[in-house]
Amino acid sequence: MSQKPSLPKGTRDFTPDEMAKRNFIFDTINKVFKNYGYQPIETPAMENLSTLMGKYGEEGDRLLFKILNSGDYLKNIDQTDVTNDNLSKITTTISEKGLRYDLTVPFARYVVQHRNEITFPFKRYQVQPVWRADRPQKGRYREFYQCDVDVIGSDSLLNEVELIRVIDDIFKRLNIDIVIKLNNRKILTGIAEIINAPERLTDITTAIDKIDKIGVEKVYEELRQKGLDEDTIEMLEPIINLGGGNSQRLICLKEIIGITSAGSQGIQEMQYILDLTEQLDIKAEIKMEQALARGLNYYTGTIIEVLAKDVTIGSVCGGGRYDDLTGVFGLPDVSGVGVSFGADRIYDVLTELDLFPEQVQGSADVLLVNFGEQEAKFCLKIMEVIQNSGISAELYPNPAKLKKQMKYANQKSVRFVILIGEEEIKSGQYTLKDMITGDQMNGMLSELINRIKQ
Repeated sequence: MSQKPSLPKGTRDFTPDEMAKRNFIFDTINKVFKNYGYQPIETPAMENLSTLMGKYGEEGDRLLFKILNSGDYLKNIDQTDVTNDNLSKITTTISEKGLRYDLTVPFARYVVQHRNEITFPFKRYQVQPVWRADRPQKGRYREFYQCDVDVIGSDSLLNEVELIRVIDDIFKRLNIDIVIKLNNRKILTGIAEIINAPERLTDITTAIDKIDKIGVEKVYEELRQKGLDEDTIEMLEPIINLGGGNSQRLICLKEIIGITSAGSQGIQEMQYILDLTEQLDIKAEIKMEQALARGLNYYTGTIIEVLAKDVTIGSVCGGGRYDDLTGVFGLPDVSGVGVSFGADRIYDVLTELDLFPEQVQGSADVLLVNFGEQEAKFCLKIMEVIQNSGISAELYPNPAKLKKQMKYANQKSVRFVILIGEEEIKSGQYTLKDMITGDQMNGMLSELINRIKQ
């Protein structure tokens, strides 16, 4: 009995039409990246676990896909570890590599290994798949593409401003209305200090980062479970619930956490970025959000998250500043900042809002009908001329019935069909049929090409 084919949960196949739409997204993003002077790189799908582990927090480590060592991966297992359920020790024994969780940590590793070959500040972009052992749901997959853009080797806040421009530029071209949420890790540090819980910063940020997903009350419950007392949570509550516009929030935060060194610096950085973006022609709404954390331990400054206004799907882009991510690989004090665009979520947004351009398709523009061996040989030369003019074209491979060939064109959404039979070869006048309008015209090849291009 044959096995029924299936895919792992959280992964997908893509049809030619879907790939055409995905490539439209990738092409739009890459075009903007290049326009701002960023250079492309690629890194391997798998990295050493020593590179990946400990960079994403406890939850990130749990979601890493580990790869079993080749051969007898159980030979070095200590049975004591098995008896004591020492999973972390067992995992490192049987698995030395893992699929990358994001593109930022591999990028930091790349910078350290290639530091003598690159020019700083280094502006790079990278478009590749990543993998996370997450629970699949709408807008969340186990295999998905990230489109990353980073500047490393500069601590200037002008880089943050440029990334906000890049974000705005890309989503304007995609015709998606967005809100860009901003925060600063130093503001979060100041909040933790002012409520007398600086050592609980990770617990606090991990919890409050879930406000949009689980609500404020469940966040407080999680903080209680992590050991924060009621007095600390009571001090945190008014800070989390601050309302008003960007200026009003910054004023309130200055009064609350401005006395802390980290909080004061974070507020100053936020004010600088907001002042500069107000001078620019940015369409997106920019919103200061003091509870934004994004849950990744390596952020040290600005934190960025982008949401589509008209679709509930989670963030479509996010990132921030990391001042010493390369330090764990032996290159300390190299500051960087970057954002990552989620191509799969952007695809879902464009699909739900029906925003893909009509001309995006995965098939040829023209199909040449095959009337027989001699006609097909003649059409090969005609097809060559059409393709050289910049129009995609294909010749039906068999001399099938005309109805079957027309059905093929319809099913593949081919816009034009050219019919060249024995009489057309003699006269040099070919027939062009528009498969959408049903209109037909006869003319020389140059005339048909001009009509198609119109």
